[in-house]
Amino acid sequence: MKIYVATSWRNEFQPDVIKELRSDGHDVYDFRGEEGFSWREVDDNWLNWTPQQYLRGLDHPCAERGFKRDMKALDWCEACVYVMPCGPSASMEMGYARGQGKLVVAYIPALREPDLMVKMAHFITTDLERVKAYLMNEHVKAAVQS
Repeated sequence: MKIYVATSWRNEFQPDVIKELRSDGHDVYDFRGEEGFSWREVDDNWLNWTPQQYLRGLDHPCAERGFKRDMKALDWCEACVYVMPCGPSASMEMGYARGQGKLVVAYIPALREPDLMVKMAHFITTDLERVKAYLMNEHVKAAVQS
């Protein structure tokens, strides 16, 4: 199964999620990969930007490249695994995937704050093994139907 993992750069669980899903044979997009985008590419002082600086940063060639790469992966994927805690970008990615009719799983190993809209996920759990089992089951179902 082709999987997009939506989460934050600061999420400490992301590397293990990628590793575990790949160990099950899934093709998993890693936004932190070789061409992964970081706001530091635009400006080392990005955490102190004004709203106007942020808008200019969105037009930077590195931001354009990162956005296009992530959107291409979102269109490519069959499933999205939303890993909390995360921020608004991951939430928008998960919502986009759901709106495109893709399978969405929410994995919540830690919590920054409750989020009501996580209810749009097809499956929600705090256990990575259950995420893996659910995805394998859905992968088998899809293979049988095709």
